[in-house]
Amino acid sequence: MKNTFLLPLAAVALAVSSFANAQTTLVIDSWRSDDKVWNEKIIPAFNKHYPNIKVEYRSPPDMDASKWNDDMEKRFAQGTAGDLIACRPFDGSLGLFQRGLLKEVTEMEGMENFPSFAQAPWQTDSGAQTFCLPMASVIHGFFYNKDIFKDIGVNEPVTKADFYWVLEKAKRQGYLPLAMGTKDKWESATMGFQNIGPTYWKGEDGREALVKGSERIDSEPYRQTFRELKKWANYMGDDFDQRSYADAGSLFSDGKAAIYPAGSWDIMTFKGKVNMGVFPPPVEKKGDACYFTDHTDLGMGVYSHSKNPEAADLFLKWMTTAEFAELLTNEISGFFSLSNHFFEVNDPIAQEMMSWRDTCDSTIRNTAQVLSRGEPNLELEVWETSVSVMAGQLSPSQAASQLQKGLESWYQPQKESLSNASAMMLQCPPVK
Repeated sequence: MKNTFLLPLAAVALAVSSFANAQTTLVIDSWRSDDKVWNEKIIPAFNKHYPNIKVEYRSPPDMDASKWNDDMEKRFAQGTAGDLIACRPFDGSLGLFQRGLLKEVTEMEGMENFPSFAQAPWQTDSGAQTFCLPMASVIHGFFYNKDIFKDIGVNEPVTKADFYWVLEKAKRQGYLPLAMGTKDKWESATMGFQNIGPTYWKGEDGREALVKGSERIDSEPYRQTFRELKKWANYMGDDFDQRSYADAGSLFSDGKAAIYPAGSWDIMTFKGKVNMGVFPPPVEKKGDACYFTDHTDLGMGVYSHSKNPEAADLFLKWMTTAEFAELLTNEISGFFSLSNHFFEVNDPIAQEMMSWRDTCDSTIRNTAQVLSRGEPNLELEVWETSVSVMAGQLSPSQAASQLQKGLESWYQPQKESLSNASAMMLQCPPVK
């Protein structure tokens, strides 16, 4: 295999010396609006090693990550993309690599610091080529306002019955039970469907079965997930269909809402504003196996047309170190380094969410790998169906059937699952 990134010490020394007399400027393009942390913590740490490499972190100007893909396409077309590009997991970044927009990093020094599961989201299907450095995962769960819980006299819910009892008590005492809206659509899928769904489809086993075609998305686990989302609508307050992601966050920050269906990426949003606790997705009955989404979310790649490829290589190589891993995890709380370096996690909410890995089984979002490559796009279909179920426009069974119909229209293993299901029906004796 062609060794694209491996830099011997002599080459590194030569590259560093080339920056000694003339400053080089690197640009990082990311959909994450973490400018403050990068500018005040991460980039200064890098500059202690490479003072003559100036680094600019460029996030969406209006903090609207939904526009980032389109913005990047324009930059690719104009040749103005950054030297380093934040990478979404699996198919989105794989497409960029296949188009020749990301450089291969398979044999980059430092890649051995990342286990195989961490590298997989940024590899070709065969695993032979890696095109982005793994950075961080995010964990799904529920934030809650401890002061409200104390006021209404409830504890962290463990079971579904506990969960709905908390919501009911919060509603009766004048609080908004669930701070969530459907205006932006993705929240319903990400903090709803992908948050509680693994409990029903049994985590990674269920996700893999869907990819293989041995399980269908119109089966009971998916209908049950939608049934739960339908129940949520009773506790989301008036006009939740007009409530944006930012609006929901404000309701929780302002102490008006008891529970916020969340991702760990929002730890920093509420830090110092809410006396906050966190709990994992509730189970059917106490003692049941628990599941949660621990999604490999963020990577970093080198733009293949970078004007400063040597400096970009050096920055990416520095990102493989324990120094960067600790900075990332503790300065952007809720983004957990995918490296195998050992260090202390400081934030208590982040610590709690990480501890679920010791007691529950984890999985990634089931739309992330393979299943959103065709049309209709399963990820976007889950957005639409989740919103429609909450709005009462689709029944849970209709939503699951719509997802299945779309998936089997282009994905061969699911086309075959239809044939297998029909054959099984023919083999079943008639009900008397």
